[in-house]
Parts: sequence; structure tokens; C-alpha cells
Amino acid sequence: MRLFRLFILLLICTPFSSITAQNNPQYTTTRAIRQNVPLTNSIQKAMQAGTRDFTGTPGKNYWQLEADYDINVSLNPGTSELSGSETITMHNNSPDDLNSIVLRLDHNIFRPNVPQGTSIPAEVTEGMVITKLVVNGEKIDLYARRSFRRRGTEATNSVSGLDRTVATINLANAIKAGTSAKIEIEWHTKLPGGEQGSGHRMTQRWQNRLYQPTQWYPRLAKYDDLRGWQRDIYLGPAEFFNNFGTFDVKINVPGGWLVSGTGVLQNPEEVLTATPLERLSKVLDGTGNMTIVGEDERGPGKATPQTPDLIWHYKADKVNDFAWATSADFIWEANRATIPGKGKVPIYMFYLPERAKFFEGAAEVTAHALEFYSKLWAPYPFPQMTLQDGPSAGMEYPMVINSNRGAADHETAHQWWPMMVGTNETRYGWMDEGFNQYMNILSAADKNNTEPRLDGLGQSYGFMSGSEDEATLMWSANYAGSGYGYQTYRKTPLMLSMLGGVVGDDAVIKAMKKYTAVWSFKHPSPWDYIFFMNKELGQDLGWFWYYWLWTTEAVNGSISEVKTNGNETAITIHQAGEMPSPIVLQIELENGPALKNNSQLQIVDKNTVIMTWPVDVWFDGYRDETVKVNLGGRAIKKITLDPHGRFPDKDKSDNVWEKK
Repeated sequence: MRLFRLFILLLICTPFSSITAQNNPQYTTTRAIRQNVPLTNSIQKAMQAGTRDFTGTPGKNYWQLEADYDINVSLNPGTSELSGSETITMHNNSPDDLNSIVLRLDHNIFRPNVPQGTSIPAEVTEGMVITKLVVNGEKIDLYARRSFRRRGTEATNSVSGLDRTVATINLANAIKAGTSAKIEIEWHTKLPGGEQGSGHRMTQRWQNRLYQPTQWYPRLAKYDDLRGWQRDIYLGPAEFFNNFGTFDVKINVPGGWLVSGTGVLQNPEEVLTATPLERLSKVLDGTGNMTIVGEDERGPGKATPQTPDLIWHYKADKVNDFAWATSADFIWEANRATIPGKGKVPIYMFYLPERAKFFEGAAEVTAHALEFYSKLWAPYPFPQMTLQDGPSAGMEYPMVINSNRGAADHETAHQWWPMMVGTNETRYGWMDEGFNQYMNILSAADKNNTEPRLDGLGQSYGFMSGSEDEATLMWSANYAGSGYGYQTYRKTPLMLSMLGGVVGDDAVIKAMKKYTAVWSFKHPSPWDYIFFMNKELGQDLGWFWYYWLWTTEAVNGSISEVKTNGNETAITIHQAGEMPSPIVLQIELENGPALKNNSQLQIVDKNTVIMTWPVDVWFDGYRDETVKVNLGGRAIKKITLDPHGRFPDKDKSDNVWEKK
């Protein structure tokens, strides 16, 4: 008790200002600035194996699994159930003998007893029910407990997790490195519908009138050089990380129903009558929207042959997923985009007639996006693009966007990330959705014939910085909780705004264009992106990547003092935050003689200049830096720190000094 009373007395007698000085970085004089990025066990392992390196390009030993799918599926509108069989040919291009195979069964999220994130399924179902499983001709007992190899006994094949979103097949005989394996699966699943769904992919039908299946078939999980099998469970918000391969898909639906999907329709003459077939053949020759199947042309004997059921056959090469939609009430329209260096590709739209207003102008938005992003990053690599109506009006798959006009630009942009550059969207959503948000800003400016609005974005992060609800960008997006939206979508454009403030926006775009080319149809990690950008931008930006990706820190700069002595003015800048930044000052002068450009001086007009000091002025660890300017003896009337708003700062009011 005596010690406690002494502590209270000392606390009472200690001035509040000294406590503040010890704990508030605004009053501390030094800080430790990290200038490199953490190298986790996974990236160190990959570098030691030669699959990745510090150039940011694929290493000499880079490899990736491939998965080819042959799928037959039938839809029963009476029960809203899919019944399917598939053969997955897994090409084990890794140097490892695989003793197990991991499957992704995303539809098990609709079961009542599986973990879920913030998404709410529209309907509780049995999930994805596997009824047959065969590996390389050996049938797997779906009910046997896992068997371990013991001395004197032989292990047997077994499977676990079939009632979860991730299942594991344990193999008695490993899949040898450099060989292939065939996995045969039969399954059925109900497509959930109703008014209770919340979140993308949680509602996949409107009654029994329109179906929009997504992540609807058993998929081979990703196996890579960083972490082996990707076993993160599917929680709803975070999306996917898949192998590239080919898809050969046959979809059985009732006669009169139209089916859209990933890939190219292989049998139009079997599922369409003469009129839509002829129109389809002329899509690339037309201008504007072309009707393939109009409102009064739907149904068996009109749009499709007079048969009780139809099998629509689609094929797609070098894609990482397959999505489709179907309805007896679809209107089918077409348009086209002209891809630089490639030519015209068709754009299809499938929608319900009463929702036509949502698709007005949608093809034009999509065409602009395809053409603009083809020039920005790389030519659109796929043979067509389809917009599908349905309950999930904002989701993307190869060659397919579940979208109307509203999200058409954003969802089309996903054809580059992750459909072309196969990022791990489940873990690093910022490399997918975040890059997408950034390129949407560029696309909107191009469409409106204006300059991109990147000023102010980096600075605005100061208002979020320090929030306990924010997960860092390198925290797994699958577990970001309430901060998922900010972490995955909104922070990356702010980061790239600051990067543009450091090296120039044109340099950022040019480097990312090369990154897209190098990693097309491969799987880059954040470290690959970091090291590639460093190389292309010609400087070590480890400090930048560390603070933006691994922390939630800000710069919080201010002008703390201005002193003039003769022709020289000393300006003291303070950075209260842990993140450093270059010093960028806009200086407004009294009238006087003209100034000349130099490497540090950018002339805005005859009385306004911008001066820049590199970030390394802070690397000695001090929070205050005094810079001296001499502008030919001309008097300074106003100074603005970070005039373009590129560096995170919560309080902009202390960024301006004016002569009194």
C-alpha cells in the first residue's frame, strides 16, 4: 500500500506535459525508420529454391501446377439443384511428390455448421455433396477414417473435410513430381435463393427463373512454391486463388433456356435456331448493340430447337475458373470491342427484359474498359466478354462479369487481375481489388477526357491511420474482419497516389505495365511486385513498401518554423508520424525577376515554384529537418507542404505558412 500511495503521489506531481512528451511522437525528437521489407519464411524458401529472386521476375526454377477440367452438369429448375461429374487432370509441375490432394468445396459454406465471415447465405442447403471420388482409377472410400502408414502395414487412400469448404485426399501412392493425375468426382449441390442473402455469391438464383452459379464445382486447390497447398477456408468475402488450365464444360438445361458462360460456345448450331445463329455470325461486322434473341423470340421452337432439354458446350483455354448463367427469359444482345494489336472481340449481354434499363450503355462501358485497359497494361487475352444478369451484380470470372452497367468497368478490370495475373486474392486482396480501384480512376479519367484524380488520395490516408480496426495490407484478407473493405479495396489507390508523389505517376504506370507482361498467367507474390517495382523505378523503395504494406502508420508532416536571414530562408519540417516521405514544398513569391529550372526546382508560374528534397534526409532518425532556400533574393509570401496531397497527413492546417 505504501508503494501504491507513492506511485499515486508521483503521478499527481508529474506535470502532464512531460507525460505527453514521453508518449506522443509529436514531441519526440527521433524515430527508427525501417528501410527494408520483412522476408517471411515462405519467400525465403522460394528464393532458396530459385523460384523467385530479388529482381521481381520469375526465378529460373519457377513452376506452377496446371489443372484441366472436363465437366458435365445438369440443372433441375424444379429443385434448383445441380448434378455433375468431372475429371480434373492435375499436372504436377512441382519438384515435390504429392502425398495429398486438396479440394476446394466452396458451396459447403451454405451448410449450417461451417465457419462464415460477414457474408450471409440466402439459404441453408446440404452444401456440395460428393457422391463419388476416384484418384488415378482408385476409388476413395468417402466414409473411411484417415489411414496412416505404420510399420508392417500399407496406407490406404482416404479423404477428410468433405463437409467443409476445404477437403483433403490422403494418398497411399504419391503423385510423383513431373507426372499427372486424374481426379474423378461426382457431386450435387443446390443453388441458394431467397431474400436473406447478403454478400457476393451468397444468392445464386431468382426463384427458379434465373440461375447464376458461381464456384459451383469441386476445384483443385492451389499448390505453389511459397506455402504448398493453400488450405485457407472459404469464409465468403475473400475470393479465390486458382490454378490455370483448360475447361471443357457441357451444361444440360431445359429446352428454351439460354446459357452464357466462360469460354467459347462450341455447338451453336445444336442449341440455336437459324435466326439467332445467323445474327451471331455477324456480331463483329455490326455497329452498336445487336439483338441475338429478343423478348418475343425466346423459348423452345423460337430461340432454341423444340427439344425437352439442351446441352450447351463451352470451352476455355488458359483460365483459372468457370462461371455461367441461365434463364428461359434471357434477352441476348451483342456488341464488340476493338483490342489494340488483336482486333475485334464480341461483348455479350444476357439479362431479364424488365431489367433492361440497368444494361443501357453497359456494352459501351465494357468496350471502353476492354480497350483502355488493353492499352494501359496488356491486350485483352480472351476471345469474348459476357455480362450476366442475376442476384450477384458485381462479381468477376474469366470472360464473364456478373454485372450490369453499374460495375461494368470495375469487373472488366478484373480480367487483368486476377484472371491474367494470377494473384492470391484470398490472402493479398490489395493486389487484386486494390490495383483494380486504382486503374478504375485512370479509366474514368480517360472516358471523361480529364486528368486522373490522384492528388489528395495519399494524404487522405492520414484520417484512417492508427485505427485499431484496420488490418495491414499484408494481413491475410481472409481474416481482415470488419476492415476487409478498406484493406482490400480502398487503401491501395492511396498507396499508389503516394508512390506517384515520390517517383511520378507516369513512372508508376509504366512499371506496372511491365509487371503485367512479366507475370501474365503466372502467380506473383507481394515480394515479386515490390522487387520488380524497385528495379523498374530505379531505386530501393523498401521504406515505402514497409510502411504501407506492413504498418498502418502515417507521415503527419508540418511546417514548424520559417526564418529568413538576408536572401536565405530556413524552413523546418516536422514529421510526427513513423512513415517518412520526401519534402515537397510549393513556394509562392513576391513579384520579381524570372527564375531558372534546376533539378530541385520546378517552376509552376512566374511567382510559384515547387522544391523537393528526397526521403533520405530523414534516414538519420530525426523528426525535424531544416532545408534552406535561396530564390535569387525574392521574398517568400507563402509556403505549402505537400501541395499535391500525396503523403498521409491527418491535419493539413499546419502544412501552410504565410508571411504576416
